Amino acid sequence: MSKIINYYNQFDEWGRLEREPIEFQVNWHYIKKYLPKEGAILDNGAGPGKYSMELAREGFRVTLTDLTPRLVDIAETKAVELGLRDAFDDFQAADATDLSSLESGRFDAALMLGPLYHLQYGKDRIKAVQELHRVTKQDGIVFVAFMPRSKHILSSLQSPHNWKPNDSMDAIAEFADSGCFNHADEGRFTGAYYFNIGEIKPFMEANGFETLELIGSNVGAMLSKESLSYWNERGESERQKLLRLFIEKAADPYLLGVSSHLLYIGRKKD
Repeated sequence: MSKIINYYNQFDEWGRLEREPIEFQVNWHYIKKYLPKEGAILDNGAGPGKYSMELAREGFRVTLTDLTPRLVDIAETKAVELGLRDAFDDFQAADATDLSSLESGRFDAALMLGPLYHLQYGKDRIKAVQELHRVTKQDGIVFVAFMPRSKHILSSLQSPHNWKPNDSMDAIAEFADSGCFNHADEGRFTGAYYFNIGEIKPFMEANGFETLELIGSNVGAMLSKESLSYWNERGESERQKLLRLFIEKAADPYLLGVSSHLLYIGRKKD
């Protein structure tokens, strides 16, 4: 976990969502679709709080947790800067596998949009989802992010030198089997776990959730910078049409494997 904390200590996660707005905009569309009208929301593994700030603007009571203390501090500072601090019940540095500081059944909805990326042991992934289940109210809605293994295989084939050690077919084959990725270059995205898409719904359902939807947060992730620039340069009208297309195609099960991230939406059931 120390490598993960070190990575996020130096990585600009807020800036990433600003530079790559499609993921945030698609996710937010589907989050708003399923959110309750009011209540208490947990943003677990929130990073600097990009989603938390939107939840606060919508009038929810928000509790923010993240493994990295620096990001928790950044999130609280952002909330103050944006005049949203009063909407937050708490900011905590916490491991997603142990939310013992939070009481059971507290939240009307909960987000977990990062922790499962970095839990390489199955027992830890189960703990994290069970903790999410515990702190969510009965029939509460959860939003959980996953990274698809198929997309990382494609990315490794497309840019092998950017994804060492996945710069050989043997390494890619090993990754395809395990889903675990540890970057060979120090300071790069590492300690990661990628799910096979067909395993996501059974995994969540086995841990107490009813599946509502599984969507691709950015089905346009394979587009080059040049392609995106072309559409962005055609003006706001074309950008909005492109975004609407990505939102529409996000729910297409045939495109999940090319999305950089997936968003699982479920309801807590005992």
